[in-house]
Amino acid sequence: MADIVAPVPRGAVENEDARLENLGYRPQLNRVLGFFANFAVAFTYLSPMVGIYSLFLLGVAVGGPAYLWLTVIPVVGMIFVALVFGELASHYPVAGALYQYSKFSVGPAYGWFVGWFYGIALLVTVASVDTGVVPYVTSLAHNWFGTNWNPAHHSTILVITLVLLAIQTTLNITGARVMGRVAQFGVGVEVVGTFGIALILALHGFHHGLGFLFSTQGATHASSNVYGVGFGGSWLAAALVAVLAPVYIFYGFESAGDIAEETKDAGRKVPKSMRWALIWGGISSLVLTAALLLAMPKANPLKATFDGGGVPFILGQLSSGMQDFLLLMIIFAFFSCGTSVQGAGSRLAFSYGRDGALPGSAWLSKVHARFRTPVNALLVGALVSLLFVFLVYYTPSKNVHIWFVTYPANVNALFALISFAVSGIYLSFLLTVIAAIVARTRGWVPEGTFRLGRWGWAVTVIAAAYLGLMLLNVVVPTGLTSGRGLFNYDWITLFVMAIIAAVGAIYFLVARPDRKLAAHLHDRVEPTGAELNA
Repeated sequence: MADIVAPVPRGAVENEDARLENLGYRPQLNRVLGFFANFAVAFTYLSPMVGIYSLFLLGVAVGGPAYLWLTVIPVVGMIFVALVFGELASHYPVAGALYQYSKFSVGPAYGWFVGWFYGIALLVTVASVDTGVVPYVTSLAHNWFGTNWNPAHHSTILVITLVLLAIQTTLNITGARVMGRVAQFGVGVEVVGTFGIALILALHGFHHGLGFLFSTQGATHASSNVYGVGFGGSWLAAALVAVLAPVYIFYGFESAGDIAEETKDAGRKVPKSMRWALIWGGISSLVLTAALLLAMPKANPLKATFDGGGVPFILGQLSSGMQDFLLLMIIFAFFSCGTSVQGAGSRLAFSYGRDGALPGSAWLSKVHARFRTPVNALLVGALVSLLFVFLVYYTPSKNVHIWFVTYPANVNALFALISFAVSGIYLSFLLTVIAAIVARTRGWVPEGTFRLGRWGWAVTVIAAAYLGLMLLNVVVPTGLTSGRGLFNYDWITLFVMAIIAAVGAIYFLVARPDRKLAAHLHDRVEPTGAELNA
């Protein structure tokens, strides 16, 4: 255990390298990212384009066009979360973000499990994003080269995902500056792909008036719902499920903290990046979603859009050249999103390795002498994400019963795992906010440049309430034939969470990584309970 020293003056927190040393770490990564690059990584991970093009059909099918306004709920809820994370990030500007915040706030074992859930969710997200772009790649290849690749074929998915992972990993290895530039270009693509497409659709001519955005179009009744799910005519009941479409979009802003050790003036810029990513993500989502809704066919809009295949059907009214341009933007948005998530995940793995919390920690935390990036962490992350991609090969043709859990037919295993990408994120977020509550209860005083002051308790409690309620809404099993079953496959999400928790618990009990983490709780600014009791 490092020697106990008195807290250093508040001004020392403003120098990130000095602050890192106060926390017991030697600066190893390349601090080259400015505010826009840090913001860009957070924004492209959140990626309104990727989220909307993936979830638009589910949202409008369950809640009708009025589901648009539900976007406000996760945006506002997550802003409270971002404020809590921002205060923690300013005090602890360390790679690994949620893991480090929880470790210092509560203790080694607690922090390790937060990072475990968060890390698995990140790896699953990379796999889901890179496989999600496959239909767009095959469509563009068909338009340009006349190919007829089947986007649902396993070999097509595997080859395209493998190529994407190789390119993303190579770019991330070459340095944080390259990762930042990819993300910055991705922001430009997101702007064109949201505001630009909305403008193009408006110029082409909307098929509905603004009143359409407040209608349900029969989505609340099973007889007229395109999925055959019903809510007894209650839009509030439908909204409780339809809100999951935007809920599945609005996270990723916390990745600004994962790359804090590579960001200049991180104590100030990381909290700002988190908030801006959410605010601009919310604005972009509202604009693009509204435009897509107004551009739906005039006659029987929900059924026509559902039968046509969702967003591609709506955009099919544009010229072929415009469609190809849009496909390019969508592909890069997915690519940029995956690159940012992979970059964030590798910093978490590096942070774990530096603390000796994983097998092969010394090798995992090794930083490339030239590029100053955690190369081995990137390679391992890419390999694990690729292994998750192989889950697409398991797609049962009929329901599979496992005890009281029913695995639905025609759903590949990767899709089932993707549900954990959201529930795992919400769980790790909630645990981190609870850690902030524990820290405040113990008398923790934020010393970063971003502080909530007298609003700290209120903001933290609201953030915890939002995360707890929404996590419950995400995972509660209500049957495969219910609207929520379209998102969480009934018990499958909870079942996957239980398996991941069990695997983590087994490793934890055998290896006891918390014992090594206990040696990395040194904080000269705010001594931890472990130090004070040493």
